[in-house]
Amino acid sequence: MNEPQITPELIKSHGINQEEYKLILQKIGREPTFTELGIISVMWSEHASYKNSIQYLKKLPREGKHLMTKTGEENAGVIDIGNGLGVSFKIESHNHPSALEPYHGAATGVGGILRDIFTMGARPIAVLDSLRFGNINNPQVKYLLKGVVSGIADYGNCFGVPTVGGEIYFEDSYEGNPLVNAMAIGILKHSNLMKASAKGVGNYVVYVGSDTGRDGIHGATFASVELTEESEESRTAVQVGDPFMEKLLLEATLEVIELGLVESIQDMGAAGLTCSSSEMAGKAGTGIELEISLVPRREEGMTPYEVMLSESQERMLLIVKPEKFAKVEQVFQKWDLHAVKVGVVTSDGMLRVKEHGDIKAELPAKMLVLGGDAPVYNRETKYPAYLEQVNKFHEDEIEIPQDLNNAMKKLISSPNICSKRDIYRQYDYMVQINTVVEPGSDAAVVRIKETGQGIAATVDCNGKYCYLNPYEGAKGAVAEAARNIVCSGARPLAITNCLNFGNPYKQEMYWTFTEVIRGMSDACLVFETPVTGGNVSFYNENPKGAVYPTPTIGMIGLLDDYHNAIKCGFQDEGDLIILLGDNCRHLGGTEYLKVCHDLIRGNPPSVDLEKEKLLYKTFLELASLKVIKSAHDCSDGGLAIAIAESCFNAEKLLGAEIKMNFKFRPDAELFGEEHSRIICSISPVSLDTLKSICEKNGFPYQIIGTVGGGNLVINDLINVEILELKKEWENALCL
Repeated sequence: MNEPQITPELIKSHGINQEEYKLILQKIGREPTFTELGIISVMWSEHASYKNSIQYLKKLPREGKHLMTKTGEENAGVIDIGNGLGVSFKIESHNHPSALEPYHGAATGVGGILRDIFTMGARPIAVLDSLRFGNINNPQVKYLLKGVVSGIADYGNCFGVPTVGGEIYFEDSYEGNPLVNAMAIGILKHSNLMKASAKGVGNYVVYVGSDTGRDGIHGATFASVELTEESEESRTAVQVGDPFMEKLLLEATLEVIELGLVESIQDMGAAGLTCSSSEMAGKAGTGIELEISLVPRREEGMTPYEVMLSESQERMLLIVKPEKFAKVEQVFQKWDLHAVKVGVVTSDGMLRVKEHGDIKAELPAKMLVLGGDAPVYNRETKYPAYLEQVNKFHEDEIEIPQDLNNAMKKLISSPNICSKRDIYRQYDYMVQINTVVEPGSDAAVVRIKETGQGIAATVDCNGKYCYLNPYEGAKGAVAEAARNIVCSGARPLAITNCLNFGNPYKQEMYWTFTEVIRGMSDACLVFETPVTGGNVSFYNENPKGAVYPTPTIGMIGLLDDYHNAIKCGFQDEGDLIILLGDNCRHLGGTEYLKVCHDLIRGNPPSVDLEKEKLLYKTFLELASLKVIKSAHDCSDGGLAIAIAESCFNAEKLLGAEIKMNFKFRPDAELFGEEHSRIICSISPVSLDTLKSICEKNGFPYQIIGTVGGGNLVINDLINVEILELKKEWENALCL
C-alpha cells in the first residue's frame, strides 16, 4: 500500500507546526515516512509530551520519605505504608472523549486508570471520580451526565472494583466541555513493584490483552485540540472498552508478576503501541524493534500507521526474558488471553517498526519521550483582564435576605450542594467488601484486611475559586483535600493531580496555569504531601469559551486501624457540637453568592497554610484519643450547610440547636466558606480533653450547640424542620 506524500497540509493536519517539523528533520536527517509522522505527532502532542507544562510540573514537590517511585516516571505513584505494602494511586482525565461519546469516554477513562494501577503490580481496591458539567437544566448536559455516570458505573461494576467517592460540580463554564477525571487506588507487595523500562538487550517484547482495532486512532492528538464542530467529527478518536476482558487481563498480569516472570510492564494507553514501546525504550536508554505483522488484530487491512496509533483498550506491553516466555504464554492462555512476542529489546536506542521485515519507521526513542528530545515550551503569560472586574466586590453591595430559612433551602437544594445519592447509588461501592466509609462522607475509607490499616481517599477542587484567584484556589484545593482526609481520622500522605485548563497558547490562560502550580506547590510543601504524578489536560475549550481552571487534587491518607475511621454524621442526641476554627466574615466566591445573589465575584477564601496544618495536628490528636464522634469539613455552603449535612448523614435523623456568638453579618457567618474549619461532635464527658488539646496547640474552638430535636435551629436566624430540609437536599438532583 502506497503511503501518502508528506505535504505541508498533511503535516499541519497532524498538529505539527513548521518549527517542530524543522526539528524533526534535524533529529532524523531526512523526511519522515507517513508512519513516522503519525508516531511523532502523537508523541509530541500536548497529551503525551506535556510540552507546554513540563517546565512548571518540575517545580512541584516531588520528594517524600515514603515515595517508592519517582514522580512521573512510572504508570502511577506508589507510597510505602509499612508491613511490606505500598499504595499505588493516580488520577487522569478523559474529557474530550466524554464530551463526544459520554458512555464510552467515561468507561475507558476508568479502564485506563485501572491499568495504570495494576501495571505497577497492585490490585485495584477503589475508584473515585471528579466530574464537571454545565447547567443541569440543559437537556444536553443531562444526556452527558447520564452517559458518563453509566459508563463509570458499568465499567467499575463489571470489573469488580468499588467506586467509593468523588465530587460533581455544575458550572456554566463546563457547558459543552465536561471534565471527567478518574482516580484509582491499589495495594501491592514491595516485592511485586513493577517498573516501565525496557531493560535487557535481547529480551522479548510481548503483547497481551485485546486485539487491536481502529478505535482510538489519534486519541492523544484529539485530546490536544479545542472542541469544535470539526474536531467533534473525530469519533474514531474515542475508544471502546470491555471491562470483562480487563478483569481477565488483571488476573493474568498479577499472576505473572507474582511468579516473577516479567521484567517490566507498560499500559497501552494514550498513543497505544507507539507510546508504550517508545517510553519503555526511552526510560531504559535501549531500543525496541517491533514486527507489527504479529500484532493481534480484530480488523482487516490495518496499515502500520493504524496499528501503531490505535488506542484500542485492555492492552499492555511486557518485557520478558526469553527463557520465561513459555510460562508467560501458559498463564495468559489459562485466562483465555494471548501473549504474543511482537519484538525484542535492542541496544541501539531506536524505535524500529517493521512489517514483514520491511522497515516502516525508525526513530530515536529519546526524541519521542517525556524528558527526552521532544520539544519543551515556556509560553508567555499575561495577567487576565477579567480578574480586575470579578474581584471587585464587597459584602455591603448585597442585602442580607430577610428570610434566611428560605436562603438556606435554596442553597441546600443547589446542584453543587444537594445530595448526589442518585448518582453514586449506581456504583457498586461495596464490592470486595472492604469499604468502611461509603460515598457521601468527607473521604472514603477502604480497609486493608491483611494489616487492619485503612486507606482514606478524596478528590477535591473548587473551579470557581481558581477562576477568581488561581493561586488561592489551588492552595484551597489541596487544603480541602487534606482536611477531608483528616476528618476521616487519617494522616494525609501524598497527592496526585489532574490539571484541567484551556488553550495554553492564550497568555491569560497560561498565567492561570502557572499560578495554580505555584499555589499547589506552596500547599504541598507545608502539608508534606508530595505530588506522585498525574495528568495535564489542556485545550478544554469549545466555541463558547474555556472551562474554569480546574486542578483536581486526588489525595490519600492512612489510618493505622480502620476501625477508628470517623464519619461525618452526628451520632447521638445530647452530643456537643464543636467548631474547630473561627467565625467567617467574607462571602467572596461562595456558593451562596452565586445561588442567592446570582454573582460569581470577589476573592475566594485564602488559606493560612500554617493554621491549616495546625488544625490537622489538633484534630488528629483528638481523634487518636477517640474524642471525636463525627467530623465534617466546612466548605461549600459554609457553617450552616456543614451542620445540616451532619444531621442528614446520621444513622438516624437528628436535628441540631446552635447558639453561637456571631461577630459579623449573619449571612457571612452562616454561608461563608473560610478554610481551616471543621464541625465535629463529641460526648459531653470528652469536653475537658478537647479543651486541653486545643489550648495546648493554640487552636481556636467554640462549643456552638447540641445534637438533638427535630429542627435545625441556628440562633434566631434559622429554624427549619430537619425532615423538610433533608427532602430539599435529597430530591434536588434526579437522573
